[in-house]
Parts: sequence; structure tokens; C-alpha cells
Amino acid sequence: MPLSVPKLRFPTPKPPIALVEKMFDSHNIDFHPITILNWEAYPSAPNSLRFRIAHSKEELYLQFEVEEEVVRATYTDDETSKPYEDSCVEFFWMPADDDIYYNLEFNAIGTLLFEGGPTKANRYRFPNEVTAQIRRASTLGRDPFDLKEGPCFWRLTAAIPLSLFTLSPIPPLDGRCIKANFYKCGDNLPVPHFVSWNPITTEHPNFHTPQFFGTIHFNT
Repeated sequence: MPLSVPKLRFPTPKPPIALVEKMFDSHNIDFHPITILNWEAYPSAPNSLRFRIAHSKEELYLQFEVEEEVVRATYTDDETSKPYEDSCVEFFWMPADDDIYYNLEFNAIGTLLFEGGPTKANRYRFPNEVTAQIRRASTLGRDPFDLKEGPCFWRLTAAIPLSLFTLSPIPPLDGRCIKANFYKCGDNLPVPHFVSWNPITTEHPNFHTPQFFGTIHFNT
């Protein structure tokens, strides 16, 4: 059964991120676990890891909650960042009726890599003028740090205007089923990990695998 994506209604097209956080809670939007360890060489995972997702007519809303033993967040500039080397949560989806998929990868302080294209080798990276329109907040703040050890909980919330997905026309989301996946990684953590919501059966870690995306349904 597809994962259900509730529709939220706000008094403004681009609500403050604090209001988005409040709406997630007040509407009791369900959390979904990210638990799949796909590669035997990487058996590690965070202590707990889950996400929730919602949408409005104008935007997509994501929230991740993570508890892990070591947290890293060194990148601060979206356009030059490699958030997957830090403690990183990711959302990949194919919102149009074609082969274009988008990846949004956030480190633990919200620094973002935002790309789109048909394959891993053929990606367009969106510049800071675009990523600046994605509102986000982390419970760890925005200041970078190297390693924090000991069980550490963090929450990341993001509000993403649908108008930013510009590589091909996107039909309205209401009532549609769309292919997507959710991930957590940390390439440069002391013990790297690669965890997904929907299973992946490649030989080596690779999240750029739309053939293994799961299905999410956008409520009206």
C-alpha cells in the first residue's frame, strides 16, 4: 500500500517554518521509520530514524528525526556542499510523468544539496538563489561542527516550494501516486552508514536508484 501524504492548509502560501512544525504536531501527521540496511559491508544504523511528509497546494513539507551516536555537520554553503559526508537525511522523488528525479540532501544543520536529472551521471545542481527559497530549521542550529559524540537527537524540518522543481512540468500532486525514497547516510562518520526506507538491491551503496523507489500517495 502506498505511503499516504496528508494535505495541509495554511493561511499563507509560504508559512513560517515554525508554523509548519506546529502543523505537523497539531494534525498528528504520522512518522514512518527508515530501517532498511541494504549492504552487508555497512551494518550500522542510527539508534532511531524516522520521517514524516505532508503537502499543500504550493509546497512539500518534510521532517526527519534522528538519534545517533556521532553527529557531524561541517558544510554551510548549499552550492558547494557535500552533505552526504556529514550526518545526512535525504529525499529523492520523481514528481513528473517522465524519468526526471530530484534529490534533496540535508546535513544535520540544514545545509542542502539539491539536484535533478534522469541519471546519477546527468544531474543539474540548483544554485544558492534557488536553495535559499527552501525554508528549513534544525534543532542543532545552523553553526557547523566536526564531531559530537554520545547519543544525540536532532530534528530537521523543511518547506520546499513546488515551483522550484523546474526541469519538467509537474502536474498537481492531489490524488497522484509518485515514486520516492527516503535515506540516511554519513560517508565521513567514524562508522559510515547507508539506510533507506524502501529496499535497494544494488551491489554497492547507491541511492540514485529510481528503479527501487517506493510509492507515496498525495491526499486531496
